[in-house]
Amino acid sequence: MKNLSSWLIAMFAFMFWGFRVVTAVLYSIGMEFVAEPMDLTIEIVLLFVTFICICFIAKRKLIPTTIYLVAHGLYYGTYLYQGIMSLSEGTGTLNSYISLLVALVGVAIPVMAFFDVLLDKSRKAHPVDKQTDWFYKNKQYDRQMDERADKNQYRTL
Repeated sequence: MKNLSSWLIAMFAFMFWGFRVVTAVLYSIGMEFVAEPMDLTIEIVLLFVTFICICFIAKRKLIPTTIYLVAHGLYYGTYLYQGIMSLSEGTGTLNSYISLLVALVGVAIPVMAFFDVLLDKSRKAHPVDKQTDWFYKNKQYDRQMDERADKNQYRTL
């Protein structure tokens, strides 16, 4: 993750995950909050899957990013569709507008993460870090250090 966009996507994904954790906890104890989970049991399972997938997104792995996109697309996509339909019919309330916004963010972040990992050229072209290659893959540096070490002759008793 060398790009600012990659860091921002991962940061927003963690912030959205934290927001959904707070929403699920407050809903389960019965407190009012800005948004409420669409389905609490699926939301809890999705939170665990999301946390694991976001950790692998930082490592630039494509399969967990795809799982993250599919899981959020299936969960939030249905609620996004329902919210758009309620807006077009004119039967929307404030709670439905907030749910629509949450569903929109819940679909947008995985899509951005998927395309960020998919279009990352350094993921396949340079799987190792260039900042450490000069040390670990430099044979001339190893020979130079070996020759210098051979000249040190210490007296032993």
